[in-house]
Amino acid sequence: MGPDSAPGEFPFTRGIHPEMYRTRLWTMRQYAGFGTASESNARYRYLLSQGTTGLSVAFDLPTQIGLDPDDPLAAGEVGRVGVSIASLDDMRELFNGIALDKVSTSMTINSTAAILLAMYVVVAREQGVPPDRINGTIQNDVLKEYIARGTYIYPPAPALRIVTDIFGWARTNAPEWNTISISGYHIREAGSTAVQEVAFTFANAIAYIEAAIAAGLDVDHFAPRLSFFFNSQLDFLTEIAKFRAARRLYARLMRNRFGAKDERSCMLRFHTQTAGSSLTAQQPDVNLVRTTIEALAAVLGGAQSLHTNARDEALGLPTEESARLALRTQQIIAYETGVTNIADPVGGSAHIEELTDRIEREALEYIGRIDDAGGTLRAIETGLIQAEIQRSAYEYQRSVESGERVIVGVNRYVRSEEKSAPVFRLNAETERARVDTVRVVRASRDQERWKHSLQALRNAARGTENLMPRIVEAVEAQATVGEISNALREVFGEYRER
Repeated sequence: MGPDSAPGEFPFTRGIHPEMYRTRLWTMRQYAGFGTASESNARYRYLLSQGTTGLSVAFDLPTQIGLDPDDPLAAGEVGRVGVSIASLDDMRELFNGIALDKVSTSMTINSTAAILLAMYVVVAREQGVPPDRINGTIQNDVLKEYIARGTYIYPPAPALRIVTDIFGWARTNAPEWNTISISGYHIREAGSTAVQEVAFTFANAIAYIEAAIAAGLDVDHFAPRLSFFFNSQLDFLTEIAKFRAARRLYARLMRNRFGAKDERSCMLRFHTQTAGSSLTAQQPDVNLVRTTIEALAAVLGGAQSLHTNARDEALGLPTEESARLALRTQQIIAYETGVTNIADPVGGSAHIEELTDRIEREALEYIGRIDDAGGTLRAIETGLIQAEIQRSAYEYQRSVESGERVIVGVNRYVRSEEKSAPVFRLNAETERARVDTVRVVRASRDQERWKHSLQALRNAARGTENLMPRIVEAVEAQATVGEISNALREVFGEYRER
């Protein structure tokens, strides 16, 4: 039993490049964002000074669900789990002093992805960087929000329209931008198995690809810019095999199911993050060991981009010191271990190859079940996918509580006295300051231009034209994230979970 191809050859089991990390390392992309744009900008500059090779922006909950800081529903959440962005001024501040033609930026944003991308494009233009020279990713994966995460705004059909509008707009305007990062990470964090993570991620991908084709796009025109986001857990050998199986399954899906002819359309390019759900509040320093093992699995599995969690993330936002240590973990793997000297170092191992075959086979069986149930949207509406994840999560938790599964420091090797770790504290005045800032923006803008831009957006939403140019116009008119989202809510409505 051995690998079915060489690295860089279809179906890319052993990696999408012949040389893999020998000629180019993965992007070391540390996820960060908190409080105000200026505070997050300082953290980004620090991470870049320490050797981060790509930025990854975390947005707060109001920004993710299209609420401005002064919305009553945003109270208590402004700047808490990410940076608060409401207007173009905020985006300017977020990237102040950071050259957007020199850095790759990932933005973990879904329902409001079109708005944040529009803001990024305008800020880049102001720096003299045209859209065709920006490089990065928006997550833009709304389907997994209905399955596992919950930061949806609109019903699935109009949400998918926005996604495919971004595909179409970016092909002409921002060809180097990754228009979606189809995410298994949150599916796994919700409790899925490795097989389910692959299967449900690709079921979502199938839905996006079908929607884009139905909208008149050629598969080889948008598929090369699709990217993916996976979790790396502690089952070391299974995780390595999962990444290999995912690459092979995706390549075959794209060629056989969608008739992709461009080889780039068949290459699974993915970002990996170590597992937040594996981190423990007990004995937080031990999380460094967990993260190292998970990061090594991602590298041996052939990731294109990697974020390593900080040891204190089960307690709060990472401190500067813990963020630096997380980055150093990647750098040690890259420069001191020697694992980058060969592509697919574990390929050919009987166990790895058997695991790779099994994960691909079982994931394909799940995809067949979803097809038989009427497709991904139908499987989400009926709760089929959610029920499978909930069952796996329940079985995992039961094994922990029974002691069958050992979690060091939690159900075995517990310390009766724990020394407290330093915890990052947000500025208590952040929310008040953000409310004041957004109100200043509203008072100082050209009111006629603002009003006209939002009306033009509503009219476009009622018709069939691509929404991205109208969203860019609204951003330039200083319309806020909440106002643009509300204009679309008026036309599309809001999704309510059954």
